[in-house]
Parts: sequence; structure tokens; C-alpha cells
Amino acid sequence: MHEGVEKILVSEEVVQHRIDGLAKEILVKGEDNIMIVVLLKGALVFAADLFRRMPVMLDLECLNVSSYHGGMESSGVVKFLDTTMPNFDGKRVIVVDDIYDTGLTMKSVCDKIQNSGALSVESCVLLAKDKKHDVDYEPDYVGFTIGDEFVVGYGLDYQGKYRNLPYIGVLSEDAI
Repeated sequence: MHEGVEKILVSEEVVQHRIDGLAKEILVKGEDNIMIVVLLKGALVFAADLFRRMPVMLDLECLNVSSYHGGMESSGVVKFLDTTMPNFDGKRVIVVDDIYDTGLTMKSVCDKIQNSGALSVESCVLLAKDKKHDVDYEPDYVGFTIGDEFVVGYGLDYQGKYRNLPYIGVLSEDAI
């Protein structure tokens, strides 16, 4: 275990196995005109492993959005940091994010993409917190449901650190 991590919540092996399952679930609905949209920076590691397990032709785009702004809780405001959006016309868009917490980021992004000409919009998250969410929206694909803990690793960070951990861990209060 790494310094600052109180406990391992999901091991590297379990994460990798679940990503295999998520890729299969997504492809069951169809393999044509898929565009993966990765929400930066947190979902980068997860998305890279996910789309490598999808042996079909697909498009990949990244959106730079933020609602945490470096803190431990959502600010309640989703900022689209890119000045232009990709062309979503006629695409089955799968929005990939690291964690579903308040729901605000995912709902905002999916609504914006749906209003930009996408054929359909689905969402896939590595983690979903088991709590009341701020919006009426649920992800289509969920890797793991976790408690309301502050987690790091596998792309998730605290002040830019811990993203490179191969597992998902709970950050100790001493590290904060």
C-alpha cells in the first residue's frame, strides 16, 4: 500500500476484471458508430483500459470539465474548459467518467452532448457513490458502487496526486 492510503477498496485485479465486463455490456447494445468521450483528467486511466477491450472501430474524444476544482467536494458548478465541442452527429456516445458523486457533471455533459446532435448518449463510470445524488440521473454502466468515502487511485486524485495507483484506495485523513 502507498503512503497516505488508509485501505485498498478495490484491488487492481478486481478493477481489471470488471472493466472486461463493462466493455462487453456496452457492446451488447451495438458496435456501430460508437464515440467514447472521456472526461479529463480523472477518467483517463479507466477509459484507456475500457476502450482497449472494445475490439470495434470507434471514435475517441476528450472533454475537459471540472466540478471539484482541486477540492474534496463538488463545487456545484460544472465548468466546460474546452472552447469547442466535438462533432457528435449520428454517434452513439458513451461518456466515461471516473466517479459518479453528485451526478451534476455527468448530467450536464450528457445533456449538452444530446443537444449537440448525438444519436444517443450513455454514461459509464468506474465508481458510483451509494448516496442521494443532487440530480435525477443514473449512469447506464457502473463498475463498482462504493460508500461515500474519498477515494484515490486508478485515475482519481487528491490535489493532482495518487492518480497512478493501480488500485482504488481510501485516502487517510492524515494525507489530507
